[in-house]
Amino acid sequence: MIDLRSDTVTRPTPAMLEAMFRAPVGDDVYEEDPTVRELEHETARRFGLEAGLFCPSGTMTNQIAIKAHTEPLSEVICEQTAHIYLWEVGGIAFHSGASVALLPGNRGRLTAAQVASAIRSENIHYPTTRLVCLENTHNRGGGSCYPWQALEDIAELARRHRLPLHLDGARLFNALVATGQRSEEYGRLFSSISICLSKGLGAPVGSVLLGSREFIRKCQRIRKVMGGGWRQAGYLAAAGLYALEHHVERLADDHRRAQQLAAALQQAPYVEEVLPAETNLVIFRLREGLTEEQFLAHLSEQGIKASAFGPQMVRFVTHLDVDDAAIERVIEALQMQPQ
Repeated sequence: MIDLRSDTVTRPTPAMLEAMFRAPVGDDVYEEDPTVRELEHETARRFGLEAGLFCPSGTMTNQIAIKAHTEPLSEVICEQTAHIYLWEVGGIAFHSGASVALLPGNRGRLTAAQVASAIRSENIHYPTTRLVCLENTHNRGGGSCYPWQALEDIAELARRHRLPLHLDGARLFNALVATGQRSEEYGRLFSSISICLSKGLGAPVGSVLLGSREFIRKCQRIRKVMGGGWRQAGYLAAAGLYALEHHVERLADDHRRAQQLAAALQQAPYVEEVLPAETNLVIFRLREGLTEEQFLAHLSEQGIKASAFGPQMVRFVTHLDVDDAAIERVIEALQMQPQ
């Protein structure tokens, strides 16, 4: 099978497995795992922040950050299709007791003017605005990337209003490769950043939350109460370190392959619309008369898996387990008329 459902389906490469087997480990709850410490230090260094916290998932890093930045009766500003709102099980309400101010973005991207309009005035009838959250790349936006000036404008607005700014950077490395932006500059703009190692970078498990030393110390306690304390987690951290060293630049190959799929879909008579393929996500809308279930069944008959993404909507995701030969097979399947 060619699996285009997500970049989370990748398996460790032989070299990554070897790095995992060789990793020195300790008990991370006692802060004695040297490989975890190295991963946390290295990711923080790359993004210009002081400290990191290794966690099992991006949902956990996002929800820890939101809880650390907010309090009950406060409000989080985010885009209406943000992962933290749509796909984290209502965690903002469950963990933090906070409200959410939802804004309609351009393929998931907000402007400073939109954020400014959502900041609450002082009124006992309102929750208190406490946090702004962005997502880069944006999943529902088809892997869309923020222009640097837009990020700077929102960061400046947040500073003026003394609001922390959190980044859900689940696929941030894809944005860096696609735009040429520098990772170390992100720490200048954001109070906290969540990055995933288990998506485009191909590690089996894990995300890292980045911020100041004081912030990360607070987050360690929140991680503990969520059940996120590790023991000999260095075996997993070693996969993340290997991914950072060897799997970042190759994301350009995933982007190129996504663009090939997008071009083929634009020629398909049964496709209504294809969102711009900026990175490794390709989201497209089928014409009336062909449901997403029918189309996925057609792909399955050709040995291809993909994800339904709403009515008439399908998503392809390229990753390190999908090579050029696999893309050729998918394009051949796309040239066949689904029945």
